[in-house]
Amino acid sequence: MNGLKTAVLMALMMGLVLFIGQMLGGESGLMMAFVISLVMNVGMYWFSDKLVLLGYRAREVTEDQAPRLHGIVRRLSQQAGLPMPRVYVIPTETPNAFATGRNPSHAAVAATEGLLRMLNDDELEGVMAHELAHVRHRDILVSTIVATMAGTITFVARMAMYASIFGGGSRDREGSAGAIGQILLLILAPIAAMLIQFAVSRSREFLADEGGAQISGKPLGLAAALRKLHSAAERIPLEEARPNTAHLFIVNPLSGGGIMKLFSTHPPVEERVARLEAMAGTR
Repeated sequence: MNGLKTAVLMALMMGLVLFIGQMLGGESGLMMAFVISLVMNVGMYWFSDKLVLLGYRAREVTEDQAPRLHGIVRRLSQQAGLPMPRVYVIPTETPNAFATGRNPSHAAVAATEGLLRMLNDDELEGVMAHELAHVRHRDILVSTIVATMAGTITFVARMAMYASIFGGGSRDREGSAGAIGQILLLILAPIAAMLIQFAVSRSREFLADEGGAQISGKPLGLAAALRKLHSAAERIPLEEARPNTAHLFIVNPLSGGGIMKLFSTHPPVEERVARLEAMAGTR
């Protein structure tokens, strides 16, 4: 169901792109914006892993330097039928982890020092299996495609806004009602694109939880880890966290409640735990 939900959300995103193009009537401008956005996102797809790891000061570790982490990742990779990814440690006490890389052959998993200290082996296996599920599902590719479409919508909306500001003639010909409609479209379309993008990210997290539980065979280990990480993230915030990379982490490194939940890249931890416990047959 989450895979179907992702497909529907991505179709909605594409529909929004086409709708904006039709409303604004700038087919050539839309194509130009799409090409620019595509080039930018393809560049990020190829180099984002290096940029993200550098941004969080992650250091690659050998099996001698981190035998426990390496051993768990190697065993889970074999169980998942994946190549052994590169392993990194992030120097922060905030417990969290993420995976990156454009495909399974160029993947990396990163865990914070705080996570390695806080979790027992079953919980650490659950977290690393979750990250390997992201790798197996090629979620970096999915997020890049969605980001491309969201970037296109935002770029076209901004270009159209500038055109309406500096080219008032067309606005006068359309009349005030048409002008107001276009302004509302230009304001709301990027917000709608962002909401769809975050919804896709939440759907992929559910899929990674399910896939990780299947890889490790320990859904309760992942459930226990999520509880610990969620609680610790509120007490020890990740100061280096940025909105554009928040979706990579296993739990949201950014805080926010109320309406901000709509803009969250992660589903509620309580719901994730409930699903994992249902998989284990404890609910």
